[in-house]
Amino acid sequence: MGLKAEAWRHDLAAYPFRTTLQTRYGDMDANAHLNNVAIARLFEEARLRFHMAARAEASAIDPSGVLLAHIRIDYLAEGKYPGEVEAGVGVEALGNRSYRLALALFQAGRAIALAHCVMVHRDGMEDGMRAALSTRRIEGSS
Repeated sequence: MGLKAEAWRHDLAAYPFRTTLQTRYGDMDANAHLNNVAIARLFEEARLRFHMAARAEASAIDPSGVLLAHIRIDYLAEGKYPGEVEAGVGVEALGNRSYRLALALFQAGRAIALAHCVMVHRDGMEDGMRAALSTRRIEGSS
């Protein structure tokens, strides 16, 4: 089943962490649509903010030790410049050394892109990190 078919993915309220991101002039193509590289950059910024917020609450999370192992992006609709993008992020699954994040970008209340990321901690996850990530799980996730 693809990301597009998962109805909950299209609801910003489903994500435990949310942040507002600004688009930039350089993010758009000739039609004033956000280009694919800009979408990837917005997901990157959302991931970083997610980790920084988690670290503020639990120093066990060190964003410098977390590596992106895999990302899958589904583009759903045109994003526009100028304008803000709302990003939602949540932990979908936790392993021993890795975890999977579900992310979404929204404009005007509509999902414009979805992503799954597999994050790997280079030194493994300590109990404090696992606990902090557990509080950011998406309801009903494994």
